[in-house]
Formats: sequence, C-alpha cells, structure tokens
Amino acid sequence: MTLLSARGVARRFGSRTALLPTDVTLAEGEVVALVGPNGAGKSTLLSILAGALDPSEGAVERPERVGWVPQRAAHYGRLTALENLRLFASLEGVSRGRADELAVEFDLPAETRAASLSVGNRQRLDVALALLASPQVLLLDEPTASLDPAQRERVWQIARSVADGGGAVLVATHHWEELAGLADRTLELADGHLV
Repeated sequence: MTLLSARGVARRFGSRTALLPTDVTLAEGEVVALVGPNGAGKSTLLSILAGALDPSEGAVERPERVGWVPQRAAHYGRLTALENLRLFASLEGVSRGRADELAVEFDLPAETRAASLSVGNRQRLDVALALLASPQVLLLDEPTASLDPAQRERVWQIARSVADGGGAVLVATHHWEELAGLADRTLELADGHLV
C-alpha cells in the first residue's frame, strides 16, 4: 500500500530551479535511499515531502504522521534535551512519558541545553523528536553525518523497525554504501531530477 505519493513536485527559488518535476512514492514496509551529490535537490525534495516547503508545482499526498529529520537542527538550543522532547510531545499530542522514554532510549544528556550538546547528541535528539508521534513515514536527511559507528547502526535499526512495522522510510545521503544492506531500493537525484 502506498503511504506517500508526490506527483510532479518541483521547486523554484526565484529564477533558480532547485527541483524539476519529480514523482516519488513510498510504500508500506520499505526503506528507500535517495542518493546524489551536494546541490542535487535532495534536501529540497525531503522538505516538500515533509510539508515544510510548498512545491512550486505538483502535489503530495502524505499520511497524518510524518517524522522528519532535516539537515539543520530541528530543536530549540535554549531548552534542554528533555525539555525539547516534552515540548514537541505536547505539540504532537503525545504523552510526556513517551518523551522521557526516548530520552533514555537515545541516551541523551536530558538536563543539558541542546545548544551545549555535542553535534552527535544534537543529531540523536533530532531523530528522537522525529519518532515522538510514531510516524507512518520517516524522512531522514543525512541522519548519520556526525554519528559514531554504534549510533549510526542504531539509526539504521530504527529505520528498519519503522518499515518492518508497516511504515516507510526515505533516507537522503551522499554515502549510499551505508545503506547497501538496508535499502529496498535506491533513487538517484542529480541536477534537480531523478536519473
């Protein structure tokens, strides 16, 4: 069953075209790798799929619960890791207990301000935030760039568990070799279009 469908989505920023009309579908139970060089349009496409950026043309049908880990921090630096999780839990209508569970599961320094966390801990916080509402679709934009090997493996286990639970995962990366044993299929984006 298709969980997310994008038809002819494109994005222009003034006179610059970042993404040419593109079709993408994500089906229940699959992990999809989105690969391509810097500037190919991967982050733009994920932002559109997540609903954070409107396409200049085309349309996206997405489920109610979409988790998104953008390349840039998705949390508040002045709040602690746990305060971030609890704030976003309240916004998502998720229990405070779920926020506390994720803080423990991701081994986050709960009482440390997010701005003071290491790059890897900030990245883990963003992944935890994306999982708060048990998303049907999980969109990950370079999710392991600053993680050590053990934490990278943990992110890939989470991605697989979302798919195995009937969800779908799209991972944008330069390092497709990391996804060799994980991805069910690969999409390549170059110069703003799928090749």
